Amino acid sequence: MADIVFRNVTKRYGTTLAVDDASFTVNDNEFFCFFGPPLSGKSTILRLVLGLETPDAGEILIGGKPVNAVSPAERNVAMVFQNLALFPHMSALDNVRFPLVERRVAELDIKKRVADVAAKLHISHILHKPPAQLSGGERQRVAIARALVRDPNAYLMDDPISALDARLREETRVELKRIQRELGKTLIYVTHDQEEAMSIADRIAILDNGRIRQIGAPVEIYDRPASTYVARLLGSPVMNILKSVRGEGSVEAAEGVIRIADKTAPADAVEIGLRPEDIRVKPWADGGSGRPARVFEVEPLGGYTVVTLAAGQARLKALLRGQPDIRPDAMVAISCEPARVHYFGQGGGALAR
Repeated sequence: MADIVFRNVTKRYGTTLAVDDASFTVNDNEFFCFFGPPLSGKSTILRLVLGLETPDAGEILIGGKPVNAVSPAERNVAMVFQNLALFPHMSALDNVRFPLVERRVAELDIKKRVADVAAKLHISHILHKPPAQLSGGERQRVAIARALVRDPNAYLMDDPISALDARLREETRVELKRIQRELGKTLIYVTHDQEEAMSIADRIAILDNGRIRQIGAPVEIYDRPASTYVARLLGSPVMNILKSVRGEGSVEAAEGVIRIADKTAPADAVEIGLRPEDIRVKPWADGGSGRPARVFEVEPLGGYTVVTLAAGQARLKALLRGQPDIRPDAMVAISCEPARVHYFGQGGGALAR
């Protein structure tokens, strides 16, 4: 078993609170992702798991055993650092082999493991080269391979594919998910890319200044964000957050441009959230009510079109399928199904209906 547990863990660097009373459990054989903006505490949590940092308070357990006083080598956890940390005087092959050589694994077993991992990451043809002769993406794949050849309790990866181009990044994250499933190992992954977090993780932890704001499956967090902070963090374009006023059986926002008939709206809601893909847009001449919105900008993206709307003093974005015939400065009616509206109270917390 390689479940990893944090119990009220806090870590400070001087006056900076990097991890603030964090409690969570990463289950055995789970692909768990930490997601948040820079300086939110993601990398510090990995360093605490690895043993490169010691918590100021709280307890860390791996496989049910406390490891606060256990050295990094004894924790048997493999790490892929953001800066890769490859040995410049060794070939790519020797870098990948290094963890197994250090553990005195049999040579035949080393060759088999290296060949398997190299094939999965498409690096067999570059193993003879030193790191200085590799591209950034190739070096990143060599670093990932070095971690994968081991048989650790868990794998830790700190933004490991950020240097790859978009297409190779997409291929590599699919491979990482498949490899993790085949290995049957716990994998903790840190990223600032929401697309990565949503596509590969079994569960995501959303971080904000060292605090965990929400943990759950990607779809669960996307559909039911716990706060406006989480709501704005996932989604492209981001969720529209608007001040709202509750009327008799309805909710209004954007100076009356948006009117939603919803008798289940919480009485203490002060803001509503509308995902861009949930907003409906139609010409005002086709039967709008209330007040119209003005089309501010249109961004065709092939299969989708992003439309920026001026609704009163607010700017909001709608994500429409295809390439609708909408022009800047056109007057339109906007609406949203009541079931797709998110409600937030004072302080930004999500409210139940």
